[in-house]
Amino acid sequence: MAPQHVMTAIHQLGRVRRPLLAGAIAMALLPTGCSEPAVPVDGGVEEIRIGDRTFKLELALSSDRRRRGLGGRTTLAPDEGMLFAFPQAAQQRFWMYDCVMDIDIAYLDPIGYVTAVHTMPKEAPRGVDELEIDYQARLPGYPSRYPAQFVIELAPGMFETLGIEAGDRIDISKERLELLGTLAENEDEPRAFR
Repeated sequence: MAPQHVMTAIHQLGRVRRPLLAGAIAMALLPTGCSEPAVPVDGGVEEIRIGDRTFKLELALSSDRRRRGLGGRTTLAPDEGMLFAFPQAAQQRFWMYDCVMDIDIAYLDPIGYVTAVHTMPKEAPRGVDELEIDYQARLPGYPSRYPAQFVIELAPGMFETLGIEAGDRIDISKERLELLGTLAENEDEPRAFR
């Protein structure tokens, strides 16, 4: 029930305006469950259906979050992962910098087709006496094969379990992918790897 002061205001507007105001109030009070998906934000979560499962993917829209990725994390739930978005498609190459767990990766073109899938095994962390340049040089890169605008990282073995391979399409609407690409922050440096 609406507060008393709202009901009094409705009553005082008279019979002609009452249906319009009541309709406006009713619309404002409706649950938003049927509305369009929220505007994506860097670090927010996007629910994506892949195969027969739904995943909660953390969004990496900023250069900093894309560089950091899942690095430093020690666990990843089977229904979690990360979705990286770039402003435009380009050759991509990810590596396992500061990653202490295996990760599956799939590169997607601008309309959601998979260009490459890899299982990236964890790498030994940087040694105490190891120079940063030497550490980076020993990390293998995992390429997109063709230009990709989006990257999905999941728990190891998940893409194989789902039967996802190059040429498959991930079920994300073209409009949603377009929006994610529009919101992706431009890089200050080449996107060769994170």
